Amino acid sequence: MDQKAYARAGVDIHLGNQVKAALPRLLAATRRREVLGQVGGFGGLFALDTRKFKQPVLVSSMDGVGTKLKLAFAMDRHDTIGEDLVNHCVNDIAVLGAEPLFFLDYLGAGKLNQPVFTDIIKGFARGCAANHCALIGGETAQMPGFYQPGEYDLSGAIVGVVERVRLLDGKAIRPGDAVIGLASSGLHTNGYSLARKIFFEQMKLAPRSPVPELGNTIGDELLKVHMSYGPLVQKLLRKFNRGSGLALKGLAHITGGGFVDNIPRVLPKNCDVIIRKGAWEILPIFRLIQAQGGLPEDELYQVFNMGIGMTLTVAPDKAEAMLTFIRAQKQAAWQIGEVVKGKGAARII
Repeated sequence: MDQKAYARAGVDIHLGNQVKAALPRLLAATRRREVLGQVGGFGGLFALDTRKFKQPVLVSSMDGVGTKLKLAFAMDRHDTIGEDLVNHCVNDIAVLGAEPLFFLDYLGAGKLNQPVFTDIIKGFARGCAANHCALIGGETAQMPGFYQPGEYDLSGAIVGVVERVRLLDGKAIRPGDAVIGLASSGLHTNGYSLARKIFFEQMKLAPRSPVPELGNTIGDELLKVHMSYGPLVQKLLRKFNRGSGLALKGLAHITGGGFVDNIPRVLPKNCDVIIRKGAWEILPIFRLIQAQGGLPEDELYQVFNMGIGMTLTVAPDKAEAMLTFIRAQKQAAWQIGEVVKGKGAARII
């Protein structure tokens, strides 16, 4: 089959090449000195500088942004979704103490749209540059008939590194430790299937409907970018986990599963965490979900982050100093709970 026949079948190779031609310029800000070669080869090349580590451990993760994409389609805004995905992946490895090294993306669409593609890549590049993470490659697939017109899917994979003795595995957590919560910007990238049902089916809102309680349209509020805590975590580790000290003992990224399912992933089996409702500022978007959704409170804290994007379990005598430091970095944070004897669960009271 020749390329013209392939284009008639829905896959335009020339368009794909044209769309990708701007990639080197868009990705220039994400380059690190360890990157070898150029984007566009069969594999991305990254020369890890092992001289910086005694026992380097590579940490990897991959994810998507779920049905938040439906908001991007409805609002015809595509410049934040890539940043969402990078930040989500950065946070997933940050909880282990890892700094990001490089990121790869996957974009699948029925037909490539050059402005949309460019906006998506701009988001990837902005997120990678802010997290000092190289965007070294990816895959763009044209699959006519597989996606609805105007829709696409995204996923991404990240690789980071941490010194083995500095790996945060939660084993040092003890009863009496304090739990600090870092403020989120909103839903981040979780709970959108339920949120869309509440806002668009039950409340009959349109994506561009202004909502006085939010001071925003519902679409713009739901498209707020998933925050990255990676750079802050690295600063905290350098300041509070120097030498043999281990003030920061464990972190949890509050994503799908909320507090209930994520915090136990870093807890020893003989410890519970108690999270105290009212210890932090609930964002208006969550108050609206609570008021309009008719959901039991325990489900809210298992589906949504409720305004806390990451939890830090810390030595109790360092909690105040750590809060002061975090707030000095312009990040809202509160002490929201503590560790008690238990069986590895998170309890909301």
